[in-house]
Amino acid sequence: MQDFILPDIGEGIVECEVVKWLVTQGQDIIEDQPVVEVMTDKALVEIPAKYSGVITKLYYAEGDIAKVHFPLFAMQVTDENSAPLQEPSTVKEVETTETNLSNTVTAVTSKPTHTDTDKENTGKALASPAVRRLARELEIELSQIVGSGDKGRVLKDDLTASASPTLESVVVTPKTTGGKHVEPIRGIQAAMAKHMMHSVFTVPHFSVSEEIEMDKLIDARSQLKASFEKEGVKLSFMPFFIKAMSLALEQFPIINSQINSDCSEVTYFDDHNIGLAVDSKVGLVVPNIKGVQNLSLLEVAKKANELVDLARQGRLSSVDLKGGTISISNIGVLGGTVATPVINAPESAIVALGKIQRLPRFDENDAVKAVNIMHVSWSGDHRIIDGATMVRFNNLWKSYLENPITMLAVTR
Repeated sequence: MQDFILPDIGEGIVECEVVKWLVTQGQDIIEDQPVVEVMTDKALVEIPAKYSGVITKLYYAEGDIAKVHFPLFAMQVTDENSAPLQEPSTVKEVETTETNLSNTVTAVTSKPTHTDTDKENTGKALASPAVRRLARELEIELSQIVGSGDKGRVLKDDLTASASPTLESVVVTPKTTGGKHVEPIRGIQAAMAKHMMHSVFTVPHFSVSEEIEMDKLIDARSQLKASFEKEGVKLSFMPFFIKAMSLALEQFPIINSQINSDCSEVTYFDDHNIGLAVDSKVGLVVPNIKGVQNLSLLEVAKKANELVDLARQGRLSSVDLKGGTISISNIGVLGGTVATPVINAPESAIVALGKIQRLPRFDENDAVKAVNIMHVSWSGDHRIIDGATMVRFNNLWKSYLENPITMLAVTR
């Protein structure tokens, strides 16, 4: 028997949330098989098994907070000199083995019977792992079943009977109002809350808004879309925004700089590490594309797609989340138009992209025409960026987007 100790899985991380167990008690596993998914304040991490054997105990339930350097699960390690674990030949053998393993689990049915002294008040029903597995498959809550076995143990027959409820067993629950519940803020969501609070209260923000005519950019994307698809890359508008931003940063390095805490130094970065705010399943994350100034539009598109996919799966690495110098938030994909984005400190600027709208505008002859318009909203760190500089930077960025062919003149 051996406990698996939760290792140090990141810089300074002392705890993590158990998101999902990928195994069950009594299950045979092999070396390097994923056992559990845990959430740190930076990413979702899979913990693999160090040895082959049988899972005998899970020390935490899903949603619990596990401590680094403490046992996460226990397992019976297979003797490396013995033959591989054999599959049980009959269902009866499975039940017998799993029942023995379940003897360490104390549980109780949710409804008292005349033998209350034979049960422990743990809130769980007495049942073997095989019965628990069947209950999950049938979507039956074991705590609601009165077991017919010894000391109220739930048997398979009890589950079969409950799977076909009669009209008499249906209980009508009256509707209630005014209720509330409290949930803890954990993982990436907690880290984001603290980070944004720090940014708002320590960085003096100012905002600049503008609108960009998207018609020529729409045409450029349409012309390039097929060639990108041949390379297996989906081309959105985002790579154009990212590449144009990098080209504009060459002329305005102050936008790609960071100030220290006591406002005594400004650090300028040669690399343009441009972050993308992604609404992932684990919360808002901002991975960044490193060294955009050295990448082609195709390379930017590949990397952007890769980071967005990893973010939505909750599988970004800490490297993907570190070292950003400026960020883009696309509120338009959710239907937003104008925003006042919060700077992703210690960066000095962020822009929010609104949705594309078909709106009337006047041409040079004062005739009304329909134009595809996108509103963009900038926030800057007023300690090192003034309003005039931000407007000039935005105007250059905007010129590349409204006339994409001009990017060719400055692309290395």
